[in-house]
Amino acid sequence: MGVVGLFEHVAWNVVGYTAWMSVYIERPPPEDPEAHRLLQELSATLARITGNSGESSFKQEDTLGARAIFVLARDQNGLAVGCGALRPISTKVVELKRMFARPGTRGVGATLLAHLEQQAVAFDYSEIWLETRRVNVRAVKFYTRAGYSEIPSFGKYVGRPEAICLGKVL
Repeated sequence: MGVVGLFEHVAWNVVGYTAWMSVYIERPPPEDPEAHRLLQELSATLARITGNSGESSFKQEDTLGARAIFVLARDQNGLAVGCGALRPISTKVVELKRMFARPGTRGVGATLLAHLEQQAVAFDYSEIWLETRRVNVRAVKFYTRAGYSEIPSFGKYVGRPEAICLGKVL
């Protein structure tokens, strides 16, 4: 496993430049305790926002295949500050799963998303899909700003009005 990339990210706000942040993206082993803690934080956050932790929609072993991945983002001090995963849906479509950036880590989510999109292209996917809950307005806005748009519901999300499915052509 190990470090798969170093990304410099510039966070901008209304006033201008705010900070540089070095983010190391790594592919941890499935039993990594920091990955487990981040996934628990994500589940607790989702439960507060949506009433559902989302844990039943993700198995880490789904990310162990040749065209799948789970990654951690670490800050310059080595602290795990975010995570995300790709899981195949078909030969050309991959699902984005378990995206999370710890509060106060500006730019980590965008950096993780950019890395996972690049990885999806490297895996030869042509589209990336995801699901979130409509009440998770912050997430919907984040993905919309990143070029995602609403798509028809897929898989277990069909007929679930609380769910919104988003996709992007890579």
